[in-house]
Amino acid sequence: MLIAYWIVAGLLAAGYLFFGGTKVLQSKEKLAEGGMGWVENAPAWAVKIVGLLEIAGAIGLILPPLTGIAPVLAPIAAIGLVLVQVGAMILHATRGEWKALPMNAVLLVLAALVAWLGFAVWA
Repeated sequence: MLIAYWIVAGLLAAGYLFFGGTKVLQSKEKLAEGGMGWVENAPAWAVKIVGLLEIAGAIGLILPPLTGIAPVLAPIAAIGLVLVQVGAMILHATRGEWKALPMNAVLLVLAALVAWLGFAVWA
């Protein structure tokens, strides 16, 4: 289970670091041009907070088990990422952006898997 955790958590963390970093570092206009149409209706601070939450979740998946300091925080971070995806799915559904939902569902399932694996290993 430990190897499965590291594989899935590592891939998930890499993705969230990339997309969270993009939200934090790029302007709303550039994000909207890149396909994130939802940012047009959101305040800039909200987009940045979503990005910071994604970055924090990615760090939370890796750092606690890597250092051995409170590794039970890793599956808790994964639950936070599940909640991020629930929010994203609600947002995309209310905007009629149905093409975004499958990717959100995959990320939600992967985050839930990481939470389950993490609790099995460290709780």
